[in-house]
Amino acid sequence: MKFSLAALALLATSAIAAPSSRSRLEERLAQRAAGLRRTQPLQRVGSTVEPANPDSVESPTATETQYSSNWAGVVIENPPAGTFTAVSATFTVPKPTHASGSSGTQSASAWVGIDGDTAGNSILQTGIDFSASSGGGVSYDAWYEWYPDYAYDFSGISFAPGDTVSLSVVSSGKNSGTAVINNLSRGQTVTKKLSSSVALQGLNAEWIVEDYQQGSSLVPLVNFGTVTFTNAIAKTSSGQTVSAYPGGGQQIAIRQNNKVYTTISGSGSTVTVKYTG
Repeated sequence: MKFSLAALALLATSAIAAPSSRSRLEERLAQRAAGLRRTQPLQRVGSTVEPANPDSVESPTATETQYSSNWAGVVIENPPAGTFTAVSATFTVPKPTHASGSSGTQSASAWVGIDGDTAGNSILQTGIDFSASSGGGVSYDAWYEWYPDYAYDFSGISFAPGDTVSLSVVSSGKNSGTAVINNLSRGQTVTKKLSSSVALQGLNAEWIVEDYQQGSSLVPLVNFGTVTFTNAIAKTSSGQTVSAYPGGGQQIAIRQNNKVYTTISGSGSTVTVKYTG
């Protein structure tokens, strides 16, 4: 993250009144300034098939869930025609709680994006990190990213548990696009135009809760409760609008060290990711 010295000093000064918050802020700023926070492409670690349930509206047929060490949610692996040019969704900001098993700050991130699965060289994405400390502190960070570059923070937007937030990314070409986050509850919107020498392929659309990478390893995964993406849609260069599930979405759940940490459900344009620990 490219902060000026003046900006770093101002942010550090604003946190003097709360030592625990200050230490978390300083740690986060140092990590961001060093370019350490980054999404990784989908890392698959197996799959399972749930049998059909004729009495269920959501699962009338057999459902396959792929497992990943870092992503949970739904990925559409191929557009019906053309390429994906936009992905969007709305969700309610959760209140994360510190999970047992590790000390220090734990985190996760909710985001929408283009590419990163079968098209793993690049990802255009935007989202919100949510973190909880062992002392009960909670923090949120809005960001944008064009992988393989690192994530960069938005400024001028804030969040609280229960806020309704919309996320969207739009590609205006293989090497350019826009990320937008709108806090509908607070009337705050941030926008960033991006460009990259690493082209998008437009083959994947996704709605994800991620255990993201900080430095060289994944962050300890926080108990984020439930994140439900609504109006989870993607648009294509051929003019089609595709919903997550009828559009051929593949369910992805997080599994680490043979333990499954999430369940995925939904239908139509709704995707629900639940932390199960």
